Amino acid sequence: MTQRRITVIPGDGIGPDIIESAIQILDKAGCNFAYDFADAGLAALQTSSELLPKATLDLIEQNKIALKGPLTTPVGAGFTSINVSLRKHFNLYANLRPVVSFKGTRSRYENIDIITVRENTEGMYSGAGQIIADDGSEAEAKSIITRAGAERICVAAYELAKSENRKKVTAIHKANILKTTSGLFLEVAREVAKRYPEIESEEMIVDAACMNLVMYPERFDVIVTTNLFGDILSDLCAGLVGGLGMAPGANIGEDIAIFEAVHGSAPDIAGKNLANPTSVILASIQMLEHLEMKTEANNIRNAVRDVIESGDRTTRDLGGTHGTTDFTQAILERL
Repeated sequence: MTQRRITVIPGDGIGPDIIESAIQILDKAGCNFAYDFADAGLAALQTSSELLPKATLDLIEQNKIALKGPLTTPVGAGFTSINVSLRKHFNLYANLRPVVSFKGTRSRYENIDIITVRENTEGMYSGAGQIIADDGSEAEAKSIITRAGAERICVAAYELAKSENRKKVTAIHKANILKTTSGLFLEVAREVAKRYPEIESEEMIVDAACMNLVMYPERFDVIVTTNLFGDILSDLCAGLVGGLGMAPGANIGEDIAIFEAVHGSAPDIAGKNLANPTSVILASIQMLEHLEMKTEANNIRNAVRDVIESGDRTTRDLGGTHGTTDFTQAILERL
């Protein structure tokens, strides 16, 4: 059988350690992948003087699937967010951020199961019209929403709900104030909702959504929203299930997809065998589901769930006293 080739970007800080954990688990689960490793972020800058080398972009283009650790964009003028650059370069328009409760985590809630479907290339992150006055007294940036962009992300949300037998899609907006941009998004969301009468449709202003997510998270199922709101809301949702260490992310385009840990590179604990690799392991599960390898995905998910619920060799953020390698070994033993 021909091996499926996966581009792997270990990333910065704790990235190499947690990516190694995910690869061991994928191999143990019998996924039979071949891995092409590529650099980006600070690791790439040290060797190639580029944050995102062409060789890395070529490998992603070639393999169509990538698994990525956290990347660090240096603070300062002249550096563009690497994650934003990847999304725009490959037109990865849909950012899927699921959060699911795991017993044994330090969470205030139980039975959370929410997916945020975030538009990934437009809005305030489009990079358009960024101006700052010479004297630093004033700054401007444009938010751009297109009908085509709003339609495809809304369709993606409803198709996801349909494929996973979910019951409701909530479109989150600020059309009461941002009448043009958020107004267009809401108008399109309403149009798309009519095509899916079997799915309950709801709309909510973003500030009300924040309050309701904290008070009544069980009322949410699939959230669809614009770029900036999706960025903020998906982190809020991660807080409902124990933090960013429990939150994976998928960036999906027409024929290319990048799966990632959504937390930062945590340089303060890099190389100390302390990092919780769950986020990137869950991202690898998203990758398997995208590749229609559901048996392997379920086996890994069940192993992770059992380790966390039983508290077997869990990391400090999960209430344990162990490190990355012990936590990984506990999962491997269950596979």
